[in-house]
Amino acid sequence: MADSAFWIASLTAGTAVLASWVTSRGTARAARIQADTTTRAQRAERLRDSRRTAYADLMERAQRMGDLYWKVSDLCADDVIRRLPELDRLRDRLRDEYSGLRHCTWIVSLEGPPEVAETADALRRTTTPAYRAVEAILDGDPTAPDRFDSAYAPFWQALRNFVERGRRALEVM
Repeated sequence: MADSAFWIASLTAGTAVLASWVTSRGTARAARIQADTTTRAQRAERLRDSRRTAYADLMERAQRMGDLYWKVSDLCADDVIRRLPELDRLRDRLRDEYSGLRHCTWIVSLEGPPEVAETADALRRTTTPAYRAVEAILDGDPTAPDRFDSAYAPFWQALRNFVERGRRALEVM
C-alpha cells in the first residue's frame, strides 16, 4: 500500500507541476496579449491626438488668413488707392500668415493620412491667387480687386473640404 501511495503522490505532484506550467504559460500569453493591445490602443490615441492638433493648427492658421482676407475685402470696397499703405501692411501680414500655414500643411502631411494631406495642400494652394491679386492691387491693376474677390470663395471651400476630410480621418481611427 505504501508503494501505491508513493505513486499516487508522485502522479499528483507531477500533475500539479504540469498544470502550474500550463497555467503560467497561459497567463503569460494573456498578459502579453493585453500589453500588446494596450500599447496599440495608446499608440492609436497618441496618433489621433497629434493629428487632431495638427489639423486644428492648420484650421486656426487658415482662419487667420481668412480674417485678413476680410480686411482686404473691406479695403477694396472703399477707395483702395487712398488706402494703399494699409493694404501694403495687410499684404505683409498675409505673407507672414502664409508662412505659418505652409508650416502647418507640412505637419499635416507628416501626420497623414495622405487624403488629408492632399486637402491641406489644396488649401495652401488656394492662397496664391488671393495674394497675387493683392500684389496686383498694389501695382495699380484696376481688375485686381475683382480677382481678389473671386479668389475668396475657393479658399473657404478648400478649408471646408479640409475640415470634412480631417473629421472623417479622425472618426475611423
